[in-house]
Amino acid sequence: MLLGMCVTVSMLASGSRGNCALVASTRTKILVDAGISCRETFKRLKSLGEDPQSLSAILITHEHSDHVYGLATLAKKLRIPIFMTVATHAAWARAMRTVNGERPQLEKFERFESGHRFQVGDIEVKPFTIPHDAADPVGFTFRVEGTKVSVATDLGYLPVNVRDHLRGSDILIMESNHDVEMLRGGSYPWSVKQRVASNVGHLSNEKLADFFTGDYDNSAAFVVLAHLSTENNHPEIARRGAERALAERGGLFQNRVLVATQSEVLPPIQL
Repeated sequence: MLLGMCVTVSMLASGSRGNCALVASTRTKILVDAGISCRETFKRLKSLGEDPQSLSAILITHEHSDHVYGLATLAKKLRIPIFMTVATHAAWARAMRTVNGERPQLEKFERFESGHRFQVGDIEVKPFTIPHDAADPVGFTFRVEGTKVSVATDLGYLPVNVRDHLRGSDILIMESNHDVEMLRGGSYPWSVKQRVASNVGHLSNEKLADFFTGDYDNSAAFVVLAHLSTENNHPEIARRGAERALAERGGLFQNRVLVATQSEVLPPIQL
């Protein structure tokens, strides 16, 4: 008798100090970004009952430090394939060389291109371009036996191509970075406020709500709000805004809204 497929999503950390998630099937385990230390990544995986040595691959969305901080050490310890675009790898290597004085080497570097599907075990991965101020930033969709997981964080707005890739998601991980008024009145320098609010910065609660009330297909059983700003947002503000927007589409009772945080592992989502 064939066993049913199971897809699990675990948010290990999410925020401006480090991002890392686990997307797993019954046979394949993919780490999405490596923005916390190797030690902390191992600790959080073990808290979920996951063996770090069982990871199949690491996929990187872009080269900013809150997404790659632990990458070099993880790659060295685990010796598993590391997937990046060529431009992201080059930008990461330049930054690492600046810090350490030598160009880092990845034993199992795997290249991919935005828009081109590839396979990791039994999980089909499709990267798509997102608007962010990085070398070649991407979001991802993951498909296993008809279940679709989508990840779109670190983007200043939601262009048509991104919205198209998010359609039909069963689990949707979306940036809800800041509250516009909190950002305006906060302590960030004006130049940083402009960068965060720009079309290549970060998605606000308000822009996400506009997406939910407008072009969203209301397909996801779970919506995860991610990459919340510690200073310019609050989990309850983000959650209430998303829930109100989903309620307008009649989705409040069929979508479960969860908030990923920086300091705590979000309990695994399983379909």
